[in-house]
Order: sequence, then structure tokens, then C-alpha cells
Amino acid sequence: MTFNTTFTLLGDALTARGYAAPTAVQAAVLEPEAVGRDLLVSAQTGSGKTVAFGLAMAPQLLDDGGRARFAMAPLALVVAPTRELALQVSRELDWLFTATGVRVATCVGGMDPSKERRALSQGAHIVVGTPGRLRDHLERGSLDLRELSVAVLDEADEMLDMGFREDLEELLDATPEGRRTLLFSATMPKPIVALAKRYQQDALRISTVDSERGHGDIAYQAMAVAPADIENTVVNVLRLHEAETAMLFCATRDNVRHLHASLTERGFAAVALSGEHSQNERNHALQALRDRRARVCVATDVAARGIDLPTLSLVVHVEIPRDAEVLQHRSGRTGRAGKKGTAILIVPYPRRRRVESMLRDARVPAEWINAPSAAEIRAADSERLLSALLAPVEAGEGDRELAARLLTERSAEDIAVALVQAHRSRLPQPEELLAAEASAPQRGPRPGFEGSSWFRLNVGRRQNADPRWILPLLCRRGHVSRTDIGAIRLTADETLFEIAGPMAARFLDAVKRTAEEDPDVEIVAIEGKPRDEAPRSHEGRRDNAHGNRSYRDGPRNHGPRDNGPRGDGPPRSGPGGSGGKHAPRAQRKFVHRKGPKTPK
Repeated sequence: MTFNTTFTLLGDALTARGYAAPTAVQAAVLEPEAVGRDLLVSAQTGSGKTVAFGLAMAPQLLDDGGRARFAMAPLALVVAPTRELALQVSRELDWLFTATGVRVATCVGGMDPSKERRALSQGAHIVVGTPGRLRDHLERGSLDLRELSVAVLDEADEMLDMGFREDLEELLDATPEGRRTLLFSATMPKPIVALAKRYQQDALRISTVDSERGHGDIAYQAMAVAPADIENTVVNVLRLHEAETAMLFCATRDNVRHLHASLTERGFAAVALSGEHSQNERNHALQALRDRRARVCVATDVAARGIDLPTLSLVVHVEIPRDAEVLQHRSGRTGRAGKKGTAILIVPYPRRRRVESMLRDARVPAEWINAPSAAEIRAADSERLLSALLAPVEAGEGDRELAARLLTERSAEDIAVALVQAHRSRLPQPEELLAAEASAPQRGPRPGFEGSSWFRLNVGRRQNADPRWILPLLCRRGHVSRTDIGAIRLTADETLFEIAGPMAARFLDAVKRTAEEDPDVEIVAIEGKPRDEAPRSHEGRRDNAHGNRSYRDGPRNHGPRDNGPRGDGPPRSGPGGSGGKHAPRAQRKFVHRKGPKTPK
């Protein structure tokens, strides 16, 4: 499929830039039904949106001969949420329209406003800028929007999230009623729909999100790790891939600050981008990435908006995205312009199901792999070193003389060893991760529990039983540690729990000797092992034959709603330990009830 544009000069510019066929969003805005209309477009990051709205607004900027129309004031206005995105949009439109004579002016924070006013006064067909700076020029009278033919809001959802609603409304209110409004947004929340209803007329709805989901040039990987190993996993991922440029996403600026400091301390050339950094700091950070002085960027979602790094090949989701849309936005930083990229999600074990659901929503076929080990990284380092040393090189002046001198002082083997050590000393050390079998949720018997024994405690859910106090109670009464206690299963009127085989006899003996400490709490051994499987009740929970829920994976935080005290045993009220009927529910004395409780 070719670009269906009537302007030859634009087609030549696209060909010269290497565009062979339009993307889905570019083809959609060139359809006959879209010409001259307001557009409400959903498209992902990296889908070619800038070229799309450039082609869409071409009829308002060019005459029949394909040259720039004469204008005393701007004909097109493009508003973007961040300085980086506005500059990127300006560069894209500049090469697209250069041959036509269309002039592009940029107005963003952090630039000299006097130069921007000069550019506006000299005549610009397209003005690209951020909401705050454009509003400032409008209020000062240097930006005239009375002849505007088309207004474009790029990343409209982000601009509303960043609090630019008033700025956008003031800008759009200053434009003629007959102008076209092109609204591009990755998502369509209610505020975007309300904005579209207010400022658009008979808008054509275009959505290419489904066809672009997954970004075909991005390989998705997911790693389930222990929560305590997340930072170490980040280190090992960076060391294994040795990407030319990598971007790590965190949820908050505090986490960005912490991770950036940790990576810098380990020897990574890293920069940070978040809301706490000034525009000057952002400029220095991005320039360091482009100059290859830095190879890792730690950023928040909003701070990374509009960043275009051609060498970016690795995106790491250090903290899980809040939804599929954020996953797409983050990952879309890589895999652009036909280049391959990798997006890796680091997933704490307890949140794996949530991430799997998110990947299904995003229609992303992610591969679940193990986190890279230190041994894998050292092996990869060795291969990279061998490739670098065995590659042909040209000896510079004095190189061979110095090499000959070294050979007279040391053997070739000693020199090679010194070279290897010098190479490795410049690399951050890989981290030893927790063993997967020690960190992952257990499936089957835990080590040491193959010959376990089971016991019954005469307290259940009806008596407000809670693993938070049952576990320390068992440790105190049975003289064992937490690691000696396996699964805990709460039922209606009792609790079943598992003790490691070697400790079972000692536990039972200690329980008998400490029985007087809690006379109302009875702990007895039971024969065999409770049933692992139980029929599902009509409520969808896994219940046993008596309607009791089974907790198979050890203690869980299923306490009473009033969050009773976390003591070493059942809570009691008053000095004497007897709970009256007026005592709080979580403080009443537990009594073993027999038979079902009469429903109220």
C-alpha cells in the first residue's frame, strides 16, 4: 500500500525518508471520508502519529500546486504535553514540509522566549509548542490564532492528566469556530470525550489501537522473582543485555531517585528523569544518552513522554504498569522505525496472575523466563570479550612497539590474563539471586515436609482465627520456629496445620507441657493428611465437605474486619482474661462451638 496523498512534494519527502508504505493510522487519516473533517484518533506511541496529522492537515497549509499558502498568521497549531515531544514533532513536520516552503516555529519551556517571539513575528505556518508556553505567548499578544485553520492536540490524555485543561481551553477558545480539530490520544477517558464534544463538530472516530497492539518489533519477556530480588534482577538484566541504551520505568520519583543512585553506585553510566528534575537537568540527561556518555535512563511514565532515542533497544518495567495502556506506552519507547527492541517485565511472585491478565488485555505474547543468573552473565561476558579481542584491528603508531616490550617483560598468557582482568574490572558485578525454589510459591511438598505430621487447633473462623496470631502461638506453645510450620488451613470451627516431620514429636511433647498456658486452646495430633482437593461451593470458593475453606499455601492475611490485636495467642479482654458480651468482638474469649452457627 502506498501513500494516498495528492501532494507530490510530500510524497517525495516520505520516499526520501525511507517510508515505503503508511502505517495504520497514516492510512486512516488519508481515507476520503477523513479529508477536511475533525478527527478523534486513538493510536499507540510509535505508530507514526506525527506524520499522520502532518498529512491530514496538508490541505489547509498547501495550495493546489503543493506550495505553502500565503498567511499573515499561523494556519496550524500543534500542542504537545512535554518539551521533548514538542521538539520531536517540530523536527518531523520540518522535514515533511521543507520542500513546500511551510515554516515551522517551536514554543516550549526552557527556550529563549524572545527568539520564539521573533520567529512568530517573521511568519510561521505551523506553531508547535507546550500548553503553558503557548498560552503565555497568546496572553502577551505574540501568538495570533485568529486565522488558524487546524488545531492538533497530541497525547491529549497526558495533557489532561498533567493539569493542562485550562491552558488547552484558553488556546482553543482563541481559535476560529470553523477550524478543524484533530485530537490524538492513546486512551479515551471521559475527560477526553468531553473535550471532543465541546471543541469538535461531527468528528470522525479512528482507532488503530487493536491493530497495533503488541508492537510487532518488540519482544516481550517476563521474569517472576522474589520481591526482595527486584533490584538485583535489574542489575543482572542490564549486565546480560549490555544494551546500547536502556530505559527503566519506575512508578514514583522517589523510586527513580533510589534506583538511579543504586545503579550509579554499582558502576552503571545512568541518568534519571522525573518530575523533580528541572528542564536544564533533563536536557543534560538526554544529551548524555545521545552522546553515549550514559547508557541507562531511569524514568517515570510522564517524564519519559516524547523521548525519542534511536539507540534505545531495551525497556525494563521495574515496577508493574498500572494497566495495558501504560504497558504499551512504556514499551513503545523501543522497537521503532523497523528496529528490534526488547521489553522486560520484572514481576514479584505474588503479582504474576495480575501481570498475566494485563498481558492478555494488551494482546502481548510475552515469554516467561528465569531471571539471569550471575553464571549466565559471566558466560556472556566471556563471549563478548572473545569476540572483541578476536576481531581484526589496525595497530596505531607505537602500538606494536609497546606490545613487543610487554612480551619481553611477561609471557603471552600473563598479558592475556591481565587484559581479561582489566576488561572485567570495568564492568559492574552481577548479583547472586535467591534460588527460584526458595522464593517461588511452593507447588507440592516443601523441602523437609515430605513426612510431615498434621495437628488440629480448636479455633476456627467463627472464633476469629487469624494466621497472624496463630503462627506465633504455635511457635510459643510447641517450641518450634516458623520454618518448621507448613500449611495452615482455616475451617469454620478449627484450624489444621502441618509440622515438619523431624520436629513433630518434639512439638507434641512441648504442646502437652505448655497446655496450662492457654487452657481454652486445645492442640491435638490427627491421623493422616487432610484432603487436598475439595468441591467448590455455590459461591465459587474451594470448600471441604463441611463447607470449610482450605488454605493450602500457608498462612494468609484473612483476619477479622476489626483487625484484632496481633498477640501470641487468642485475644482476651480485661485483667482476668474473660471476655464479656459487651467486649469488642476481636477481644472476646474464644470458645469451641460444636455444630453449625444459627444464622441470624
